[in-house]
Parts: sequence; C-alpha cells; structure tokens
Amino acid sequence: MSISILIAEDQHMVRGALKALLELEADFRVVGDVASAAEALALLEHQPVDVLVTDIEMPGASGLALAERVQERWPRCRLLIVTTFNRRGYVRRALDLGAGGFLLKDAPSEQLADAIRRVAAGGRVIDPELMLDALGECDPLTARERRALLLAAEGLSTARIAERLCLSEGTVRNYLSEAIGKLGAHNRIDAARIARQKGWLY
Repeated sequence: MSISILIAEDQHMVRGALKALLELEADFRVVGDVASAAEALALLEHQPVDVLVTDIEMPGASGLALAERVQERWPRCRLLIVTTFNRRGYVRRALDLGAGGFLLKDAPSEQLADAIRRVAAGGRVIDPELMLDALGECDPLTARERRALLLAAEGLSTARIAERLCLSEGTVRNYLSEAIGKLGAHNRIDAARIARQKGWLY
C-alpha cells in the first residue's frame, strides 16, 4: 500500500528536489507540492494525505501554523517538519502540535524516506540532540504576547496592533512590556529578534 504525501515548501528548487527524491521510492505517492500553507490547506480540502512534509518558514502562515490547522481539521494526517532552522522553540512547538518527525534539510535523503515511513506508521522521528535541546528552555511568552510581538515585528503601531487583536492600546502595551521584560530585551523590536532566534515567534 502506498503512502500519499503532500510537500509544502516555498523554495521552488528545494521543493522540486524533495519531490524528485520521494518519487524514487516505490511505496510513496506525492499527490501535491505547494509553496504555502494556504495552498496546502486548499489541496487537503479535496485530497486527504497520509503525511504532510512541511517547511517552517514560508510566506504567510508558517509551517507550524499549518501543522496546527491540519491537526484540527485532519487529525489522521501525520506531520513531518523538514527545515533549515535548528531552533529549540520550533522543535518544542512541533512536538506540542503532535508532529511525528522533525528533520533538518541537511539530513541524508535515505533518512527522510525512513522518517516518512515511520511517521506514517504512527512513530516519531526526531534527532536525539534536537530533542534534548528542545527540552532545555521553555517559551515564556503567552499566546497574546506572542501575537502582539509578531505584529510589532511587522512594524505595526500600538494602535494598529490593538485594532487587529480587538484589544485596548493599554492592554497591547502591557503585553509588549511583559514580553520585553521576560526576554530581557531593550525594546519591542529587540524582543521580537530574541524570540525569533529562539523559535518562539511563528
């Protein structure tokens, strides 16, 4: 029985290489390769798959946001994160979302194929060093603080952030102040930089 796979990767060359590699496996069937979370969700509406192979940093919604939506809508779809970024916040968030695997893009191709088979069978594949690192430092931000910080990093003013989140400006200032304090940052932009480096903004 073949394993149906959807690839979500914004870099065209990388996406093409992944598809070509996976199509060499007799038991794999790549049913789609898309460049964004929105395209992945649109395809899944009409084509259920066994395994979603997704990058993290993509235009629009991130791979982690995509993983969250997929788990809500299609809980039987297994998740494998394949990324360039070895950030403990990403790994921890992927685990929290129930991802079956987390691999770096420089992993050998045979390791990717093996990981897909194990994830499709209900197993979990995460490099031991990545796992230990992920368990080291917890994300101190609340969901609201993270969202406010993410919008601040996009250059939005306090008033615009308040409008987007349907909150008062005072509440937004409190969220940003809390985030800055928790991260030991100098200002909101510095806080966003620190949080992004640690993989806590997604």
